[in-house]
Amino acid sequence: MATSNKLQTIYLDLETTGLSYKHDEIVEIGILADDGIILLDTQVRPVRKQTWPQAQAIHGISPDDVREAPTLADLSDVIQAIVEGKEIIIYNMAFDLRFLVRQLAKAASIRCCMKAFARYYGGQDRRRRRPRQQKLTTAAEHVEFIWPGEAHRAINDCMATRAVWRYLMDPARRHPATMIGQARKQSR
Repeated sequence: MATSNKLQTIYLDLETTGLSYKHDEIVEIGILADDGIILLDTQVRPVRKQTWPQAQAIHGISPDDVREAPTLADLSDVIQAIVEGKEIIIYNMAFDLRFLVRQLAKAASIRCCMKAFARYYGGQDRRRRRPRQQKLTTAAEHVEFIWPGEAHRAINDCMATRAVWRYLMDPARRHPATMIGQARKQSR
């Protein structure tokens, strides 16, 4: 039986109580396989934070929504088993990774879709001297992704990240002229 050396790619997204990994906590985790199968889609009950009105206004997840949800500690082994040996693609990796350092330690690799899209999309962040980073909603719109529900829900954001990543990794999709050129070569 032949084996493939290609890593299995998965997509991960979090929704949190805020922007500080030191003070805020995860309220939702989504993990999606490259073939579109949902590997994990669960809300998470914070153990320290009681309310998060600013974040709730963005993702819509309330304290009541997560009251009966598992904690991150309850989910750690499950997350580790899913990601072990996989290539993980995250939109804004620097943010999500801080919340899951231990759980993602056995991943084969972790790549940032936001940085890849910024290099592709163009524009310069003069203050930071790097390509200007774009929101996931901007990237998703650019690749004509159709949202299955609201943005800022973990599994939906995983689906959008998958669409953006696949677009970026497929040169023919990015450059229609390339496809035309290939068609001309084949017709000669």
